[in-house]
Amino acid sequence: MPELPTPDSAGCCGPLDARAADRDTATALARTFKALADPARVQLLSIVAAQDGAEACVCDLTEPLGLAQPTVSHHLKILVDAGLLAREQRGRWAYFSLVPGALSSLAAGLAEQVPTHQG
Repeated sequence: MPELPTPDSAGCCGPLDARAADRDTATALARTFKALADPARVQLLSIVAAQDGAEACVCDLTEPLGLAQPTVSHHLKILVDAGLLAREQRGRWAYFSLVPGALSSLAAGLAEQVPTHQG
């Protein structure tokens, strides 16, 4: 039987890029992407970001989505747990705001993982 070539110490295609996400980074990015994997949550994040001061009351978020308040609250909780929104209780209503730097951190985390190709 013919002998198959064996890859050298650099692997069959060359060395792996050291900028690839480690497990902790991949877990954090996946958690955020999972939170954004629902169109209603993307829309909620967009609505909050578009408001003056990047803040909105939960009472103002049900109509644009056409969803019941408990469903909207569930989606908002997922965005809060993912670190994208902050929640502040003011009397009867909850207000949600963008976590400063959350979106830019997500973008930066992705940019670090994508190599730049020069032709």
